[in-house]
Amino acid sequence: MKILLTGASGYIAQRLLPILLDEGHTVICCVRDRNRYDNKYEGRDLQIIEVDFLKRESLASIPDDIEVAYYLIHSMSTGEGDFENMEQTCAENFKSRLEKTQ
Repeated sequence: MKILLTGASGYIAQRLLPILLDEGHTVICCVRDRNRYDNKYEGRDLQIIEVDFLKRESLASIPDDIEVAYYLIHSMSTGEGDFENMEQTCAENFKSRLEKTQ
């Protein structure tokens, strides 16, 4: 199964990722900054992509053949702006993009 894992550097995603890989899934990890992501699963069926769910244009890097998606993101780490509106924008952008996948 091809799985999209958002919030890949977060606490929950870091515990979920090895389980998904061990079960033989292909996992696409979404991170805001690929240079800050520690990929300790080199050689596994894993792809790291940079996506900022506040910026709709960055969602184009999400493959069209996603079968399952985990929404594990939040805007708290941005530290600026209107948190409630940023959360809504992220959720709407996620939903809009995933509706166009398999």
